[in-house]
Amino acid sequence: MIGFINRHKNHITAITGGLLILALVFNFMNWQASQTGALLLATFLAGVPIFIKAYQALRMKAFSIELLVTIAVIGALFIGEYVESAVVTFLFMFGDYLEIRTLNKTRSSLKELVDMAPQEAVVIKEGKHVTIPVEDVAEGDHVIIRSGGKIPVDGSIVNGQATLNEAAVTGESVPKSKKIDDHVFSGTILDNGYVEMIAEKVGDDTTFARIIELVEEAQESKSKTEKFLDRFANIYTPAVVVLAVLVFALTRDLHTAITFLVVACPGALVIGAPVSNVAGIGNGAKNGVLVKGGEVMDNFSKVDTLIFDKTGTLTKGKPEVTDIKTFNDETPDALLRLVAQAETISEHHLGQTIVKEANERNITLDGEPENAEVIKGSGIRATLEGRVLAIGNRKLMASENIEIPSEAASYAVEREKSGNTAIFAAIDGQIAGIFSIADQIRDDAKPALAEMRKNGIKKIIMLTGDNRHTAELVASQLGIDEVHAELLPENKVEIVKKIKAEGNVVAMAGDGINDAPSIATADIGIAMGEGGTDVSMETADVVLMADKLKQYSHAYSLSKATIRNMKQNTFFAIGVAFVLLTGVLAGTVHLASGMFIHEASVLLVILNAMRLIRFNQKNTKQKTGKLQPAKA
Repeated sequence: MIGFINRHKNHITAITGGLLILALVFNFMNWQASQTGALLLATFLAGVPIFIKAYQALRMKAFSIELLVTIAVIGALFIGEYVESAVVTFLFMFGDYLEIRTLNKTRSSLKELVDMAPQEAVVIKEGKHVTIPVEDVAEGDHVIIRSGGKIPVDGSIVNGQATLNEAAVTGESVPKSKKIDDHVFSGTILDNGYVEMIAEKVGDDTTFARIIELVEEAQESKSKTEKFLDRFANIYTPAVVVLAVLVFALTRDLHTAITFLVVACPGALVIGAPVSNVAGIGNGAKNGVLVKGGEVMDNFSKVDTLIFDKTGTLTKGKPEVTDIKTFNDETPDALLRLVAQAETISEHHLGQTIVKEANERNITLDGEPENAEVIKGSGIRATLEGRVLAIGNRKLMASENIEIPSEAASYAVEREKSGNTAIFAAIDGQIAGIFSIADQIRDDAKPALAEMRKNGIKKIIMLTGDNRHTAELVASQLGIDEVHAELLPENKVEIVKKIKAEGNVVAMAGDGINDAPSIATADIGIAMGEGGTDVSMETADVVLMADKLKQYSHAYSLSKATIRNMKQNTFFAIGVAFVLLTGVLAGTVHLASGMFIHEASVLLVILNAMRLIRFNQKNTKQKTGKLQPAKA
């Protein structure tokens, strides 16, 4: 019975509306008995779903809005106000219908994500192309995607090339070119071309599946304002019943007491904050920004200090070897071969840049380093072809008691001042050469930081493990207030703690891997990483899927807009309730008109929240000069 009523609530609402129109016709024709019958039938039809929900709430020992309406309707019937009982039940049902429709629109971003999820995949099985449900794809399967198709799982391309629309994952609509060895994500669309890939993450482990899961969890989580309003409603709703009894005791007017009961329903107050939260998080998901819940949104809006890692955050994170300087008899290529072979043990981006340079020069790397050791924050030590190599920064050279000749020291400083990182390579205790590695400042860094300052950020700080000269060069070009260089991960954590202790609300942005400790320490952790790494999705409060600073700026503006919208809804709901209650006591607001205004206020707070779905930060047009290279 209950299931049948819930399935046909819209039909019941429509029939009730028709009965009200019929009752109006009967009134014009002066058919009083028929009018009363139509009104009572309308009250019963629309009232049953309300009564059921009120009963269910009572069984859970909760005072719901439906209970207040039920009491009011019974009271109206008792005093013979059939028009008002019918109008109140219809307006409540119609308002519920409008709420559901508009709330569904606030969740439209999530629905769009779910709709984008691929359903099938073409895999090669025993030399044949077989179409299977996407949930049946296993790790290691050879998957084929043709033009117009969706990437079904996460993996790497092993054959072909194509341009992919990654908007579903990153929020970026500009297609990206992909070739062999490039990583691709489930849910992205192959605009044109043909690729074959090996499945690496399938099912619920894909980036796209995790995005949907995170957004669903975030939209269900509550902000501090919502938690407060929930507690308030639990006290407020039963208090309304007590106040209505008090109004009756003072006025001896049951109609006024019933009207007071109806207009005091906290509908707009209860729904205003959650719908803003859902719409704001949905907007973020649509634009490639994952905000992990209402409380994160609330805290993010209060941030006044931004801390950035440099490499891969303020810079593009795609360093290149710009120069190899030797200080012994080795040729640059010979030194590159030794150093690259040693660096094959390292996962650090600078080490991998040297390995990449060797591969691009077609240098064969077939030696296996012995006694290899990665020294965190300094470099590596290894034995290769009977020679002891130490590769890293000045700290490593000092710890290995390797003296840096004045010629090499001067050259390193010169390269650093021009925006490079100087990597020292020593063989058997003697400096053999210096590798200069440079990165580019992100194109959107300067306008994004300017936009965030405009929106309320008071201080921007950069932390980096890089040398002081390169760090200061980047800071000066971007107008950063404070810079700390040559730091280990634990040093970054200490600085974040210190800045928080000074009373600042701090957001820390990094790549989500080596910056995970400081990201976790900040009030708000921002992980920047295209497609989202596992670490970034777990440790950060906000994940920027497209790895773009403009997304950071959008996320910060969105958090402020969401909390502002939430406050607007709350103040509006309180204001309407105050005006209505004053009108009831003054005798100017009656039962049907009070319910109409109440339902209209609920709809208005929802419509106000829906503006967040279309919220998009205006791009600031600033003329900027070309930025010089800055080391990784």
